[in-house]
Parts: sequence; C-alpha cells; structure tokens
Amino acid sequence: MSKTATALLIKFVMTFVMAAIVFKLLNMGNATWFWIFVVGLVGTAINYLLGDLFVLPKFGNIVASIADGILAALVAYIIDAFTTYFDTTFAALALFALLVAAGEYFFHQYLKASPKVEP
Repeated sequence: MSKTATALLIKFVMTFVMAAIVFKLLNMGNATWFWIFVVGLVGTAINYLLGDLFVLPKFGNIVASIADGILAALVAYIIDAFTTYFDTTFAALALFALLVAAGEYFFHQYLKASPKVEP
C-alpha cells in the first residue's frame, strides 16, 4: 500500500471515529451507521482534496485544520438536509468540527513529515 493510500485510510478512520463519537455514542442527533460511514467517507474525500492539497500548502496547518473542521461539519449538515436518517443539531456539528480540526492538526504534521505523501 502506498504512503498516500495509508494516509487516506488513517484520515478516513479518524473522521469516521469522530463522527461515530459525536453522532452515535454521544447520541447528539439521530444517525444510522450507514450515514455515519457516508459522512466519514465524503468528509475524508473533500477534506483531502480541498484542505490537504489546496489550503494546507498555501496557508499552513492551523488554517487548514480549521477549514477541515468546518468542511466536515458542512458535509454532515448537507447530508442532514438531504436525508431523514441522519439528523444533527448545531451542538453536534460544532463538536464534530472541533474534533475534526483537532485531529487534522496532528494529521497535517504527519503529512508534512512524510516525504512520499501528498502534499
């Protein structure tokens, strides 16, 4: 497995676990495991494409981490708007954004330290 694929897998697991903690374990909203998986998958893809490949190299770790947290919450909000099987609250979205931003801060340090991982 390539270093980039490994990094994406780590990013997905991190996003999925944070979504599961907020939306399922803390019972902040009504969410099925399928939609939590979708939030993790779509959030990973968008955060990698926009946050890691575009924002991180241009603006640095802190801005990219905040942007990734906001993007992850936005993905969850959009999924909430389009399905009845995934309901969130503002508090859940804010906590999810905060957890993702904190996790991404450390993930970006891993990305920058690994020479064979994009970016």
